[in-house]
Amino acid sequence: MKIVVMGGSGLIGAKTVAILRGKGHEAIAASPRSGVNSVTGAGLNEALRDAQVVIDVSNAPSWAPDDVMAFFRTSTTNLVKAEAAAGVQHHVALSVVGTDRMPDNGYFLAKAAQEELIAESGMPYSIVRATQFMEFLGGIADAGMQDGKVHLSTGQFQPIAADDVAAIVADVALAAPINGIVDIAGPERAPLHRIVGQYLKAQGDAREVVADPKATYFGGTIEEDSLVPTGVARRGSIALEDWLKQARP
Repeated sequence: MKIVVMGGSGLIGAKTVAILRGKGHEAIAASPRSGVNSVTGAGLNEALRDAQVVIDVSNAPSWAPDDVMAFFRTSTTNLVKAEAAAGVQHHVALSVVGTDRMPDNGYFLAKAAQEELIAESGMPYSIVRATQFMEFLGGIADAGMQDGKVHLSTGQFQPIAADDVAAIVADVALAAPINGIVDIAGPERAPLHRIVGQYLKAQGDAREVVADPKATYFGGTIEEDSLVPTGVARRGSIALEDWLKQARP
């Protein structure tokens, strides 16, 4: 089966391509680096020719609210139009758990807009909403810095390893379209400040973590369950403790 992975050179995309190729599929890693640009449309029709499935794990180069909204609107519109013309049978998109629960977070708003475009496109689709990746825990700590300390929410958090994300995305892509959303998360749930504190300790990072109920998440207000699945979810198999052992410097 020919499967085109948009964003195929990124963290999740590269892992997904490797998994699919390992299963014997023709997985194409498509990105601006390879001459395929879903925003300008360059190389898109050629890349999608004879493809049965398209997986979109691409991301905006800028996370400024207007930029990220423009990226996902333009990219998704171009992508589903090209897919329809090419006869693609399944559109799979990676999104974020909580996109519909954090209206003051520009990135989440853009992902919600992307999901809406996909659902209204007429393409058979599956949307995979993932919790935050374990690989981004350091970035979360950096974003929470205030006066030399890491201020983080006490809301619930359930990070998932990128390897698990890629494995589930590949699995969903090889199955029939669900024309709906599946949530995925890591195996363990705990307050955000506690998980990031565990990460910093494992990294030998002495920064103090402050449990701050008023702390935002990249500009978004967090309720207790804003960042975790509230219903049925598929869980990854890689425990945080095991991932931390591999991630130690």
